Amino acid sequence: MIDAAGLRVMRAIAEEGSFTAAALALGYSQPAVSQMVKRLEQRTGTVLVEKVGRSVRLTEAGAVLARHATPVLAALDAAEEEVAAIAGLRSGRVRLMAFPSSSVTLVPRALAAVRAEHPDLSVQFAEAEPPESIAALRAGDVDLAVAFSYEGSDLARGEDPEGFVVHPLIDEEVRVALPRDHPLAVKETVSMTDLTDEDWIAGCARCRGHLLKIAHDAGFAPKVAFETEDYVAVQGFVAAGLGVALIPDLIRAATSNDDVVIRPLDPKSRRRIHVVTTEDLLKVPAVATTLEALVASAAAATPSAVS
Repeated sequence: MIDAAGLRVMRAIAEEGSFTAAALALGYSQPAVSQMVKRLEQRTGTVLVEKVGRSVRLTEAGAVLARHATPVLAALDAAEEEVAAIAGLRSGRVRLMAFPSSSVTLVPRALAAVRAEHPDLSVQFAEAEPPESIAALRAGDVDLAVAFSYEGSDLARGEDPEGFVVHPLIDEEVRVALPRDHPLAVKETVSMTDLTDEDWIAGCARCRGHLLKIAHDAGFAPKVAFETEDYVAVQGFVAAGLGVALIPDLIRAATSNDDVVIRPLDPKSRRRIHVVTTEDLLKVPAVATTLEALVASAAAATPSAVS
């Protein structure tokens, strides 16, 4: 195997014309240079340097190595500098995937902090609901996934959790959104059993599954009249009197509609927001830094952050 040290020695011999001068240029001892040449000759199976009086010259094979040394060593130096820049957060790329409602405040605040502290670090962002984001992480398509789970459900919907590192960010309450003129709007807390005959505005697949579960626990099957994953649209439908909906606190704190009243449910409903990566990716400085920014953003959020 031809190594970088051997290439540097061959280039120095070509430039300096002797072992002694090459050793001086490289900061090695003359015997060390001789040993490195012998080792390289053993590895290549041919003579690389021949003595001519008190000087030396490269054989044809040695000249080939010396000629290739410059571009190869330049590429290695560039690679080392690029890796050092990534390790030192002077550059690097992080691929982040998050569910849409986290894009309202949680994710933008974190990315703004990353940009302010590390302006040369690039974060690529895409939206996806869990478990699609977890599957993308498993496939190596993203480095971090912001996902959520409801009480009684797993984060990845059967995805093998081995190798994942899960950081809980926010533990939030899920409430019911009602038209302002709804008879139940005057109550401080609304029982799920009081919503038996209501039309519902449902969200993502996991959100619909949660609605079906808590309605089933209350003894009824919800009538889903409309479906949208846009929580601004959800509140618009509710305000128009087209149904009621479940609203998590993260959205309640970020958006509002004057014609919508949001009340706690009985029994209470909760969901937990997590940021997920892998054990290996967590060792990458840019990934760890972005994760830390998400944790800090969660701590600043209105709902209760968790550790």
